[in-house]
Amino acid sequence: MIKFLSFAVTPAAAGAQGQQPGAFLQFLPLVFLFVVFYFLLIRPQRKRQKEHAQMLAKLEKNHEVITSGGIHGTIVSVNEKTTIVRIADNVKVEVEKSSILQLKK
Repeated sequence: MIKFLSFAVTPAAAGAQGQQPGAFLQFLPLVFLFVVFYFLLIRPQRKRQKEHAQMLAKLEKNHEVITSGGIHGTIVSVNEKTTIVRIADNVKVEVEKSSILQLKK
């Protein structure tokens, strides 16, 4: 024969349930996690995006660049959204400005 255990709710246990932490204290760990994610992930990414946009705005003729495809070349002309990059003698390629990762040092 199987015995079932039953738990009676005592007045002390019922009173303990009424003293739950406030709503703010329950969300405090989530707020803390968001703050940590902001400072470790979101803020540095935005900073890099801002620096990249400033670099793209300052592109000029004769700058040596590296594209996202790994192509090294020299800028021949700059348009609004694209640039023409010389990658070898008599070889010019038109690439999107956003595909330029960095300037060569």
